Amino acid sequence: MTTPDTERFATISLDELAERASLLTRVDRKYLVPASDLAALLAELEDQARVLEIDGHQHFDYESVYFDTPDAASYLLAAHPRRRRFKARTRSYMDTGDCYLEVKTKGSRGTTAKQRLPYSFDERDRLTAEGREYIDELLHDASVVGIDADSMEPVLTTRYTRTTLFLPGSGSRCTIDSALAWECDDDALCFADTVIVETKSSGQASEVDRLLWTMGHRPDRISKFATGLAALRPELPHNRWSRVLREHFTPALRTVAA
Repeated sequence: MTTPDTERFATISLDELAERASLLTRVDRKYLVPASDLAALLAELEDQARVLEIDGHQHFDYESVYFDTPDAASYLLAAHPRRRRFKARTRSYMDTGDCYLEVKTKGSRGTTAKQRLPYSFDERDRLTAEGREYIDELLHDASVVGIDADSMEPVLTTRYTRTTLFLPGSGSRCTIDSALAWECDDDALCFADTVIVETKSSGQASEVDRLLWTMGHRPDRISKFATGLAALRPELPHNRWSRVLREHFTPALRTVAA
């Protein structure tokens, strides 16, 4: 399976999606779903959901390059975890060539802030002087101490295809990430048989959540950055993601490709 079959879904434009489901305050739930279950899920949603369509396209290729310090500070702050932590990446929209440097910080009360800076698509796999200064400023403002952006280098690249659904009944959103691939140095993992379904709602469970629960799926603890790095660098502490790695990615871990 490559991408979800959403051809029979009603569509929604990006502007309308932003207007009707901005969800600035939201609850996110992530599920790892076998691709074999996705067709049944979509069949149930066909009359309840609308698929995002831009210029005639419903599936969009993403690439993210994550940056960390030589001592894996960003990863370890998430692995232990610590209240004040951060994540820095470039996110590229491969269909349009748009690219942003994004910095996520988590504060003392558990709130997450994401800020981003327009970035050169051709420089998405490295940090420019402007990019390092931007990271330093945001980490300082978020009271994340002891991190020097000058030492940060690319440590992981993720690629996937995203399909976005809007649920008018609950005003919620759902993203389906398929064809997930992780790359670290000369190693790579590709997953054709597992998709990541993420629901984004104002708090109450959405139609997608309830359908997934009925199918026997429960939210999983997964981070494309941390779980991917744990899979490709087994020497890192990974107890936080050990169940997800064991239950969902162990077969794929046997086929690490150079």
